[in-house]
Amino acid sequence: MTTQSPSELAKAVTTALDKYFTELNGEAASAVYDMVLSCVERPMLEVVMRQASNNQTVAAQILGINRNTLRKKLSDHGLL
Repeated sequence: MTTQSPSELAKAVTTALDKYFTELNGEAASAVYDMVLSCVERPMLEVVMRQASNNQTVAAQILGINRNTLRKKLSDHGLL
């Protein structure tokens, strides 16, 4: 299995956002920042939790966040 480098992830986000704005067909965009974060955060948490064998301490270390912050994010996304 290959992993994406940060630049590949940035390219994927750029492509997705370009498509999003194109599909708006001139409609006004709003809350794009929150939309992107909400779309990216859940799958990121799912993948990291799998990589950490569901160990929250390890997952928090991988993510570079506090374990309590991770628990809150997992709860917010219904992953607990």
